Amino acid sequence: MTGTPDDDGGARAAAELAARASYGRLLAILASGTGDVLLAEDALADAFEQALRHWPADGVPERPEAWLLTVARNRQRDEWKSARHRLSTPLDSLPEPAMNDSSPSAAPDFPDRRLPLMLVCAHPAIAEDIRAPLMLQTVLGFDAAQIAAAFAVPAATMAQRLVRAKRRIRDARIPFELPGPEVLPERLPPVLEAVYGCLAIPAVSSSDSGPAVSDDGGAGSRPSLTEGLFLAELVAGSLETEPEAWALAALAAFLLSRPTGGSYVPLEEQDPRGWNAVLIGRGEEYLRRASSLVTGPRGPGRFQLEAAIQAVHAERYRTGRTDWAALGTLYAALNRVAPTLGSLVAEAAVIGRLDGPLAGLGRLDGIATAHPENCERFQPYFAARADLLASAGDPAGAADCLRTAIELSPDARVRTYLQGKLRGTEE
Repeated sequence: MTGTPDDDGGARAAAELAARASYGRLLAILASGTGDVLLAEDALADAFEQALRHWPADGVPERPEAWLLTVARNRQRDEWKSARHRLSTPLDSLPEPAMNDSSPSAAPDFPDRRLPLMLVCAHPAIAEDIRAPLMLQTVLGFDAAQIAAAFAVPAATMAQRLVRAKRRIRDARIPFELPGPEVLPERLPPVLEAVYGCLAIPAVSSSDSGPAVSDDGGAGSRPSLTEGLFLAELVAGSLETEPEAWALAALAAFLLSRPTGGSYVPLEEQDPRGWNAVLIGRGEEYLRRASSLVTGPRGPGRFQLEAAIQAVHAERYRTGRTDWAALGTLYAALNRVAPTLGSLVAEAAVIGRLDGPLAGLGRLDGIATAHPENCERFQPYFAARADLLASAGDPAGAADCLRTAIELSPDARVRTYLQGKLRGTEE
């Protein structure tokens, strides 16, 4: 333990830091020992509760994650020995987890089992539409409400689906191990989608169109982006020759290169002198590696195109200008390969830059005709339309769109930014 007892605030801060930094890693270890993700989640939640009870009086341990792991393992052991568990679970269903010293300070260094857990979540026995959300919760620690918002599903529905999927992992006895090369290709796409979701969820409430366009650099996004970069590098390094995995690592590095904290500032308005040159270089290196692995008739994939878009934005760090023509080409290619509402709106905004605001507005009209219900609830659509209307000399129309965008944005910092733009149109 540390030399002096911590107060409640210090203990809570230490527990929150451990949760952000190690939740997925701890859960993966606990689940791999039993095959029961639900039990692992309960045990880890109990460990955090005990930390909040004991750490204020006893002091934060020198190795908080090891303390949490041992307490959670003890909780698992107690559950496996309980009469309730033995009555509800076949005795031969899973081996009892291997546990040694029960002292909270004695847990050894623990391996990273997150990639095997992600591949378990991508098993064919798990419903296809829940694989990526399941990884986002178990490996990355997002709650059901955050995931539901990202996938446009009611929170209660998402929570029920996640619980069913975890029970399926336990009941089907899916092994927590890396599959062979013959199986890996079918499991890789949802793994990459989950890592991408880790990058996208912080931007869900922003006025950008997701990570394909920009990241707002808000304080809440940084832990998720850092974790996303680590996991993308973990997947890419493990697979070595998968171009989309390296492209996703490049995308994460570019997004993480932008500063955090403070007020919301759209990517286009950020001062590139505040960007991280090391991470930009890292992203460029990963993108070159991804490009070198694309052979034959296979063209660049979705993540390679999104990373290339970010590389164009990152080039402003050196040149001071944005190559809008290159962005137009890349968005057109992206929307042929993997169109989303966000990327379609982003392309319309770029067209407005290249061919004039009326051309951009015409493209937005086409998107609204094709996706009327989605556009009605999609804040970036109204933010982009407001910009184009203002450029076209229609401040009243821009103001109407800004009011709608403000209403649709749950992020207070984004609302403040949009309210400032609204005041500008009304003056």
